[in-house]
Amino acid sequence: MHSFSKAVVVILATLSSADAFVSPTYQRNAFSSLASTATDFDLNAYIVEKNGPITKALQESIVSLEPQTAKICESMLYSLMAGGKRIRPVLCLAACEMFAGSDEKAMPSAVAVEMIHTMSLIHDDLPSMDNDDLRRGKPTNHVVYGEEVAILAGDALLSDSFKFVAENTKGVDPERVLDVVVRLGKSVGPKGLAGGQAMDLECEGKPVDEVSLDDLRWIHTHKTAALLQVSVAAGAIIGGATPEEVEACEKYALNIGLAFQVADDILDITQSSEELGKTAGKDLEADKATYPRLLGLDGAREEAQRLIAESKKALEPFGDRAIPLLALADYIINRKN
Repeated sequence: MHSFSKAVVVILATLSSADAFVSPTYQRNAFSSLASTATDFDLNAYIVEKNGPITKALQESIVSLEPQTAKICESMLYSLMAGGKRIRPVLCLAACEMFAGSDEKAMPSAVAVEMIHTMSLIHDDLPSMDNDDLRRGKPTNHVVYGEEVAILAGDALLSDSFKFVAENTKGVDPERVLDVVVRLGKSVGPKGLAGGQAMDLECEGKPVDEVSLDDLRWIHTHKTAALLQVSVAAGAIIGGATPEEVEACEKYALNIGLAFQVADDILDITQSSEELGKTAGKDLEADKATYPRLLGLDGAREEAQRLIAESKKALEPFGDRAIPLLALADYIINRKN
């Protein structure tokens, strides 16, 4: 367990023992102090701590038991084990932890969201989509295994994600597990990732004045934020959160999801391919609608800061239990790739 400053403990103790006598202004100031301590939280150590079990679970999630499935399983694992900070599964475990749930119970959901995310990357890189040949500093799946196998590997990861949650979540109310499975399905369907990607393709190449900020937010609420929302919601549900608490977690995740995309758009035009681990400038080359394109670079940076502030506000009711999630919000806009 990570330790927090004595000042935070005093603030929280005061709030919990005298809520009726504490002004809303003081409560806001207290949470502001708490949010500030998130910057002192050792997020890298936290991510490393969580990533050990996550990586092990991912590696063990796909096993080829017969020679006929060896190639597709190899293709699935190639992208699933390609590295990265595993932000979505870490968010899932952190949300579960916030409600005193265990990593063991949330791990199947954490694996599932990473499977879905990996599927989205494989398909996003295909010649018919972004036509990219570099991902996390390595050749993309279709470059290594061919377009046909890459498509099938993505399909298999998606179907396995639901199966993995249903088969491996133990010691949790079945109604909660069912809720998670339904939310996973929604996150990747027409009201989630697929719908957002379809709208993104529809807007590609349109003049700037034909794509509104509302259009862009709709795209990335579904294409980007939906999977981050289900990552946090799944962890909270498995941890025992109430519907109201899950809703607060989803609001947090919606805002970090949109901020994540704003940051991604900024990085695409400010970082090199070597720094990003993928091809830089692809959105500009494809004439895609992006936040810097609509708001300018400074305006996009301001929007990212606004969204992170909104995400943190949603976590106010959870006090110091939210510190890992607060720190992850800061990471979203301070990352370099």
